[in-house]
Amino acid sequence: MKCDIEGVLIKELVRHTDERGWLMELFRQDELEEELYPAMSYVSLTEPGQVRGPHEHREQTDFFVFFRESHFRLFLWDNRKKSPSFGKTFQLETGAEKDLAVLVPPGVVHAYKNMGPDTRLVFNAPNRLYRGEERRDAVDEIRHEDDPNSPFKIPG
Repeated sequence: MKCDIEGVLIKELVRHTDERGWLMELFRQDELEEELYPAMSYVSLTEPGQVRGPHEHREQTDFFVFFRESHFRLFLWDNRKKSPSFGKTFQLETGAEKDLAVLVPPGVVHAYKNMGPDTRLVFNAPNRLYRGEERRDAVDEIRHEDDPNSPFKIPG
């Protein structure tokens, strides 16, 4: 799947299904550059109609996985002044029988909204530790959702 924002990668994941259920590889070292390897991982639950973001990171790359049972709308804005795709925006509907991994580099503002009727999970494996070693550093996040004058808006 193609995204016009430089450095954003979108990959459809493969489920291996049998009578027991399914298994899916989320991350493989042979498919990412070493600087993008996850430093931690977490799962977030988002209620129907709720939005996470928009925010961006100065140094962190996010590695989101959206599962096919969910229906999220992902919003991306390239906020990197030196990027060849500066100012471009991108939206993606998740779900629809596709499991997707989405790599979001630093400086790309991102948000997602649960468009479905049920609570749903999103997996993330960023390449930086939240607040650094032993949580001693400042949070690497610019929270545009806290700014009423932010140009990064989520429709309705």
